[in-house]
Amino acid sequence: MSALERFDRVTGRFTEVVAGVPDWAAPAPVEGWTAADVVAHLVDWLPGLLAADDVVLAVRRTGNPAQDWARHTSAVRALLASPRAAEPFTHQHLGTLPLAEAVDRFWTTDVLMHTWDLATASGQDAGLDEAECAQLLAGMEPMEEVLRASGQYGPRVPVPDDAPAVDRLMGLVGRDPASRRG
Repeated sequence: MSALERFDRVTGRFTEVVAGVPDWAAPAPVEGWTAADVVAHLVDWLPGLLAADDVVLAVRRTGNPAQDWARHTSAVRALLASPRAAEPFTHQHLGTLPLAEAVDRFWTTDVLMHTWDLATASGQDAGLDEAECAQLLAGMEPMEEVLRASGQYGPRVPVPDDAPAVDRLMGLVGRDPASRRG
């Protein structure tokens, strides 16, 4: 699957969850965040990453999370559909890789994981693909120490080894899957 195809699938699901949010002030499973903060995070951090290689992706937030998300994903999709997507992207911490791969590996994957957060905040089903979550989990577990040291993830939440991959992935990144079960 291409980076653009994965982008469409993952952001499409997130967009569905965005459309179902009844209360943007609802607490999210990230300490101190609301549902609106989940969207703001995803809209805000990619332009900074891309600016490291002089890629401009500037979409001003309006304060309307659904509108901000739609405008941002439109800009990201245009970038991924452009010839620039195949060009090298260089970042001091990531090295050099095609721009589309950098967006896919880091931002689209973040969207996938934050889909769970927004769905949890709004009482919806995240609808995450079990096989994709198992693949992410397998790739992230060997790097757990590095991930944890980045400060981007909370403490690992213990989850049974036989739990669904979605739950084990969420536990790895510091979310409590039991919070979904009420």
